[in-house]
Amino acid sequence: MIDIAAVRADTPGTAFVAHFNNAGASLMPRPVLETITGYLNEESLFGGYETADAFDADLEAVYGTLARLIGADPSEIALADSATRAWDLAFTAMRFAEGDRILTTTSEYASNVIAFLQVAERTGLIVDVVPDRPTGEIDVDALDSMIDDRVRLIAINHVPTNGGLVNPAAEVGRVSNAHGVPYLLDACQSVGQMPIDVGEIGCDLLSTTSRKFLRGPRGAGFLYVSPAMLDQLDPAVLDLHGARWEARDRYEMRADARRFELWERSPALVLGVGRAAAYAMDIGLKAIWERVSMLGEKLRMALSAEGGVTVRDIGTVRGAIVTFTVDGHEAGAVKAALHAQSINVSTVTPYSARFDMEARGLPNLVRASVHYFNSEDEIDRLVAAVTAL
Repeated sequence: MIDIAAVRADTPGTAFVAHFNNAGASLMPRPVLETITGYLNEESLFGGYETADAFDADLEAVYGTLARLIGADPSEIALADSATRAWDLAFTAMRFAEGDRILTTTSEYASNVIAFLQVAERTGLIVDVVPDRPTGEIDVDALDSMIDDRVRLIAINHVPTNGGLVNPAAEVGRVSNAHGVPYLLDACQSVGQMPIDVGEIGCDLLSTTSRKFLRGPRGAGFLYVSPAMLDQLDPAVLDLHGARWEARDRYEMRADARRFELWERSPALVLGVGRAAAYAMDIGLKAIWERVSMLGEKLRMALSAEGGVTVRDIGTVRGAIVTFTVDGHEAGAVKAALHAQSINVSTVTPYSARFDMEARGLPNLVRASVHYFNSEDEIDRLVAAVTAL
């Protein structure tokens, strides 16, 4: 069981706001903040290169921490400055030809779809959207039936940006493995919210961020690359970190996932995401998942009980993200009214998840995303504020 009083005491922001924007950027716990600021202080006193040298073992240990978080090996982890960058590192390393197909889900996020469409313009790639089950998540049977010898990639999100559903990632993995099709999983909303094991999921590639449910700093993320996939990918950009200049006319890429990294990075943020991952594992991802699932359902039930409020979440398994509309009030106005009362929420527009939101005829949505440090009293406060609009 999570000691809620202890984690709230570890989270200075809870004294100032009721934070329900964890799907955007969560509140960092004190140990993460102290790790980052402590390193920056050392840099300011002793120099950037010199401090990095002094902290070399700590920086190296981050790979092992992130690997443990998702059930991987340290050699399978590449650091990035965001989830989008990590996802792009994997996707842009693939080579597509005219008539090749990508299979994705209706809830796919805008940045990923834009990348699909950009490559489609250049190559003649075909982007096919797999239909949903009646309950809202990707229909794995339909996915299986859509695979032919032209499918080069299955790319889906684990948890979308615009609702609480959890896609059946491991079921998708079994289909992808059965057909030998590479599988890229966008886990930016699931890592830190629930237990993740890349072996159980069966994905070849996984991208995620630091700033959301992992409660780390902004400007950090990472990529998992399976050993079987590594040599099938050609990184779009290499430098002297990802490759070695072996002769005047020859270079050799690293033998691990760090071939996707560039030399320049923020060591302070690297240490921050490592500390955030360790913090989450100390609490326990199973316990975190149980609590966020409970709080998410509590919020959905409370909002649904109020007249004029419609919860828009779908899915058989639902997690921390709760989306809703309020009759007579545009989502942005709801966000602003709550912000004036020190309650943080976000909004989602159809531009972020067009396939799904257009199909369901959804307007802009209010997005309230809980985390384990949220209290039941804060949920009551949020619901009361929405009701009073």
